[in-house]
Amino acid sequence: MELAYYSDYAVRLVNTEEPARNKDSLTSVEAVRELFGANGQAARRATDADVTRFRSVRARLRSVFEAADGGDETLAVDLLNSLLLEFPVSPQISGHDIRDEDGKPDWHMHLADHPSNATAGYAAIAAMGLAFHLTSYGVDRLGLCEASPCRNAYLDTSTNRSRRYCSDRCATRANVAAYRARKRLETERAADTGRRAETAQATTPHTDR
Repeated sequence: MELAYYSDYAVRLVNTEEPARNKDSLTSVEAVRELFGANGQAARRATDADVTRFRSVRARLRSVFEAADGGDETLAVDLLNSLLLEFPVSPQISGHDIRDEDGKPDWHMHLADHPSNATAGYAAIAAMGLAFHLTSYGVDRLGLCEASPCRNAYLDTSTNRSRRYCSDRCATRANVAAYRARKRLETERAADTGRRAETAQATTPHTDR
């Protein structure tokens, strides 16, 4: 498993909140546990106290995306480095009982969970995953959805660095909104041209022959 895969932990956590819509789904220990996905052992360590701690880490991760989206690479890296220092990881080589065609373990790097509490474990994995993604693909690959009012975080994995939205749904909504705006502008311009033509015709003096 590529270490950059863990960057999805950061995206999942950041997107539990939609500030522009005043929505927050991170309101219970059950919501915290859901973020761990298939990592049930780590999820079981979560307690009610982790809800507040997760929200604090979420705000810091969103700041990384905001800095990257705003073009401030140095700030994005500094913010991420502060998370890495506070929440260190323990890299390990793991096989997870996965076997290749020859029956040998499929060895790969794995980020071990921090044992102290659920927040520390999740934050360590999310920050390290995001760091690997940033250094592998570039700071400009971290973005915030341009479909207002969404602003969800996303990781751009497109070949030409062209991604601007967090999902196909937001991309479609933005395209439809842009199309309607263009049509309104065209209609307004046509109406304005017609009014000016009528005004010019009305003010042009008639010459008797």
